[in-house]
Amino acid sequence: MDQSLLASFKNPELVQDLLEVIKQRAARIGELRMRAGDFDKTGDLDKTGDLDKTGHPNQTGQPRPIRLMEVCGTHTVAIARAGFRSVMPLNLELISGPGCPVCVTANVDIDRIIALTHIPNVVVATFGDMVRVPGSSTSLQERKAQGANVEVVYSPLDAIKLAQRLAGEANKASKVDTSREVGKSADGKSADGKSADGKTNKTDKDMQVVLVGVGFETTTPLVAATIERAAALGLENFSVLAVHKAVPPALEALANDTEVALDALILPGHVSTILGAEPYAFLAEKYHIPGVITGFEPVDVLQGVAQLLEQLLRLEGSGAPAKGSATATSPSQPPNPTNPAESTTSAKPTIEIAYKRAVMQEGNPTALAAINKVFEVNDAAWRGLGVIPNSGYVIREEYANFDATRRFAAELAELQEPTKESRGCRCGEVLRGVMAPLACPLFAKVCTPQNPIGPCMVSSEGSCAAYFRYALHEVV
Repeated sequence: MDQSLLASFKNPELVQDLLEVIKQRAARIGELRMRAGDFDKTGDLDKTGDLDKTGHPNQTGQPRPIRLMEVCGTHTVAIARAGFRSVMPLNLELISGPGCPVCVTANVDIDRIIALTHIPNVVVATFGDMVRVPGSSTSLQERKAQGANVEVVYSPLDAIKLAQRLAGEANKASKVDTSREVGKSADGKSADGKSADGKTNKTDKDMQVVLVGVGFETTTPLVAATIERAAALGLENFSVLAVHKAVPPALEALANDTEVALDALILPGHVSTILGAEPYAFLAEKYHIPGVITGFEPVDVLQGVAQLLEQLLRLEGSGAPAKGSATATSPSQPPNPTNPAESTTSAKPTIEIAYKRAVMQEGNPTALAAINKVFEVNDAAWRGLGVIPNSGYVIREEYANFDATRRFAAELAELQEPTKESRGCRCGEVLRGVMAPLACPLFAKVCTPQNPIGPCMVSSEGSCAAYFRYALHEVV
């Protein structure tokens, strides 16, 4: 991308113009809600839980706040780093949802991954964020310190290389063994691989590499391609424990959650490069929730917010754009953001793409085909959201040889400990957007990045970690 164009996405003047548009539109929506008697009936319930004398939440006398949820870990970090929450209108809340793939991985799945480390001659290959996520009683990091085989990889193909290396070393060792005296090896073990006590001697030939497959539709195609690569190579010592998640079913779960009061969604940019916009259409059509797919630069995020507010204005009774909406676009702006002033006046929510330099309506057909070839959907457990139908990706029967869940089914059934949640951790509520990280009693006290109680403080994309790094000054 042209550097001058890239710089324009951080243009302070353009950012200021968009902030002014957002302020004006939020004020107009507040006026409309005040006229309609749409008052804030939650008070500060998500922080204090206070009720009035009748047992109902306190009513503030203010119009119901506008609540926009982002469901992308990169958006979580981008919004926190830019300090956007501190400059939003008082009646506009930017809340974080289940956008961090490590964070939404349920404790039962974390425990299953950790159980792999107790299986002899298994090497667990995982991305860095997963290492420190606490399970019911320990973590991969602690197991590694205890001597378990845990390797951090930076690409799924790194796990393939690791499996190839171990297989190659085993083959070399095997050739050396066959050159020794028939019936007895140099260390006194019998040539059938058994020691004097009759037990089988394990070597590198028995080392199994298990890649932990975690992520949304962004990483799932890469893991699918890795499984196909392993099949083509005929690797017998490689498999994947897949806990991949599908984003749209989780959004539907949020839409059906009466405690999650959201007005619109800032839809994920990276995931949408794979999915496109169509899989989100049900949000507008069935649940009347507007959505905008946007990028990650300051102008991207603010443009997305401005477009969502314009949709809300139409939905709440105003066919005319808010005063000053023309300042949202100008010849000096980056290409592709939709001018709200030119939006249809039909009072129907829509799913818009404000990130057209990366996202196509139909998504990425090649990546989607890779997912569908190797994986099929199944019910999956999400932290905070419970079991969501058809929200997980499991390896198809055709690739069963590379499914660690099948390969080590007996061992996992024996070794996986009973799952229990971390005491006091409110990560599940944070992921649903019903509690801000700052409202958690453990935040920055007991739970810190150095001593994380839950995954939202571990992952670089976690809401709690982002708040700790960029918004700790807001703690009172």
